[in-house]
Parts: sequence; C-alpha cells; structure tokens
Amino acid sequence: MAKQDLIEAEGVITEVLPNATFRVQMENGHEVFATVAGKLRRFNIRVLAGDRVTLELSPYDLTRGRITFRHK
Repeated sequence: MAKQDLIEAEGVITEVLPNATFRVQMENGHEVFATVAGKLRRFNIRVLAGDRVTLELSPYDLTRGRITFRHK
C-alpha cells in the first residue's frame, strides 16, 4: 500500500493529551489517538477540545491517526 491509500474520516476532539496528542471520537463511534500534522504545527493552528477535525488513518493501524484539517 502506498501513501495515497490513507483513510480520511471526520471526528470531534474529546480530550487533549500531552505532546500535541488528542483523543478523537469519530462519527462512527470509534476512538482514535491522533497527532497534529506538520502543516498545522508550522502555521500555529490551535486545536482544542470540541473542535471538529479531519483525520488521516493508516489502513494498518486504525487506532492512530493524523489531524490534517480543523473545521471552523
């Protein structure tokens, strides 16, 4: 599988953890540990509890993800 085979999903941040890690509740009910993508860190986009976000999940490990977009 290549990098293009990532799974995109949306969810809501339920808990803020140390080291830019978050617990995200996805729309289908699953909970995922997610980190902030590099572009969000570079442009200082704040992500707080209760925010709606877009995640990228690897098909190999569906319990970890990367936050790529914060919805307004």
